[in-house]
Amino acid sequence: METLSKLFGSEAKVKIMRLFLFNPDHTFDTGDIAERAKVDIARVRKEMNVLDKIGLVRTRTNARGGKGYVLNQQFSYLAPLQNFLINVEPLHPKEIVKKISKLGSIKLVLVAGVFIQEPESRADLLIVGDHVKKGSLEHTIKTLESEIGKELRYAYFTTDDFQYRLSMCDKLTRDILDYPHKKILNKLGNI
Repeated sequence: METLSKLFGSEAKVKIMRLFLFNPDHTFDTGDIAERAKVDIARVRKEMNVLDKIGLVRTRTNARGGKGYVLNQQFSYLAPLQNFLINVEPLHPKEIVKKISKLGSIKLVLVAGVFIQEPESRADLLIVGDHVKKGSLEHTIKTLESEIGKELRYAYFTTDDFQYRLSMCDKLTRDILDYPHKKILNKLGNI
């Protein structure tokens, strides 16, 4: 993200652009953008003015009758920008492991979907570990979502539950493991 933020002027702008690129038909007001991208509302207003002026977004009246923004599908550089911001690795695997490892005794982290440009994947992230608090996990996922610009599909299992699911050929775990994915942390060894 550091290289992209230098290239595009700020991390906030990259997060906001990704939010619109991953959600092209959704109308967001400044409050929604600030919450989803985890960016200060004043910074959102500043960045949205710039993105509106260059034509990447356009204003639209949202469902509540207020001003909102939507991706301008007619933007001249939309396809190259999408290719660049969506297909560039959204987060370095070390960053993901660092954030998730703080949650507890993490044994396995697999990335798929948005992380490896496989939109048809059943999940984007699989986490296996023990002593993980639900609230902390949800907070970390929200942080990752804000950096990527997309809601993540994820699964979390305790080590015992995961081993049981593997032995039973559970459909969700098989769908994740049998299709393209990348192991970014594996302390289980047998996976």
